[in-house]
Amino acid sequence: MNHMNRRELSFAMAAFAGLSAFQAEAQTDEPRLAHSKIFAFDRLPAHSAANGMVTRDVLRGTLATGEYVEVHETRLPAGEMPHPPHRHTHSEFLLIRDGSLQVESDGQRSLVHAGDVVFTASAVLHGLKNVGDVPANYFVVAVGLQKAIE
Repeated sequence: MNHMNRRELSFAMAAFAGLSAFQAEAQTDEPRLAHSKIFAFDRLPAHSAANGMVTRDVLRGTLATGEYVEVHETRLPAGEMPHPPHRHTHSEFLLIRDGSLQVESDGQRSLVHAGDVVFTASAVLHGLKNVGDVPANYFVVAVGLQKAIE
């Protein structure tokens, strides 16, 4: 078995890192988030769904440090779910602004309220429902390559 010297190992590691960064960027096909910016809430485009849910895309792209990130805000009517429970490759944070949500994650149910933060790890089955009497508002911060897991 041949052993690499330090120089060869350094070259191989640099090539691998460059290839990984290229593949991550190529897969996301999203902008590079390399500049600071303020996102005014009233200027974010709103998208309505059949169940009355309204979402606002804040940003999506690859950070200068290499992580893919996507942020959106959702207004979910009382009694509604944004979608059925699901799994995906990215991890996400759910930051509750208003209302009460029932969160199911990996078989556990919890009730969360304004100010609470929920973390969902990659590949964990999860879902949520507005169990309150008023609309719930929350932000989702997704980190990592976004791909559904069946």
